[in-house]
Amino acid sequence: MHIPYTGSGPYCYANAFAMMFGAAAPSVAVVEFATSSPFGMQLIGGKLPFFDPYGWDPELSFEDTLAALGWTSDVVKGGSAEEVLLRLKAALADGPVWVGPVEMGHLRHQPGMSGPIEADHYVVVLEVDGERVLMHDPQGYPYATLPVADFMAAWAADTVSYGTAYTMRTGFVRQREVSEHDAISASLPAARRWLSMEGVSSMPEGSLGNGAAAEALAGLVGGGCDEGLRAHLIHFAVRVGARRANDAAACLARIGHEEAAVIAAEQARLIGSLQHPLVLRDDRVAAAQLLKLAPTYDRLSALL
Repeated sequence: MHIPYTGSGPYCYANAFAMMFGAAAPSVAVVEFATSSPFGMQLIGGKLPFFDPYGWDPELSFEDTLAALGWTSDVVKGGSAEEVLLRLKAALADGPVWVGPVEMGHLRHQPGMSGPIEADHYVVVLEVDGERVLMHDPQGYPYATLPVADFMAAWAADTVSYGTAYTMRTGFVRQREVSEHDAISASLPAARRWLSMEGVSSMPEGSLGNGAAAEALAGLVGGGCDEGLRAHLIHFAVRVGARRANDAAACLARIGHEEAAVIAAEQARLIGSLQHPLVLRDDRVAAAQLLKLAPTYDRLSALL
């Protein structure tokens, strides 16, 4: 039996979009599904794993996401720090501003953050008042404040592996009403494309996707997981990967793709089952679960 998950987790851009949509927002599960994030796995450079599609990053999917949900927005990127701060202040006169990617390590209102950690994040800025930025940080910090200098360092995103510095979205307009059922259906073509691993322009040498990525990661983990890899998996990748797959299962079931939903639910269980053994350093168990995960990507692709 598939049980949808409700709770906290690293769903920053999905939650940020939902905040911008306001009362017309679909569930964050549907927003996340529309980004295609659950459809694949990648091992970047043969070393860095993510339970999301090969060659994917969030920014590559946002326009498809908004189109499927019936929304548009205006995007502005780049410029000098002085210019973009003025731009942000001007935009705030019309309401909240969606900002990101930012470097999470500069968000010093989050405990333990004291500098770059090469982690991307998204926030909704509410005000700039003097030397303070007021924001809703979907990591779990509503109405968080941050000195402007720290916010601008985060927004420069120098240590984020994708995107452009000082990116923000404003002017969110609902072009048409789209039911959650229709939004899920409209997102399937992009999901199929990402899961197929076709059309990826460039990836670092040694990168792998889907089943090959799971098998290679099993080798890295089972051979003695290094501490950097373990931290990345237990603090982020496993948590978000299991939730994405679980939401994909729920969404697929809602539109009648029952067999595909069963596979997505299996993926969610397998990814989620990595957390305990990785934390307890039972790496052989984690590796065995990754090997079970590997063939599910081809099975899901064939069904979709």
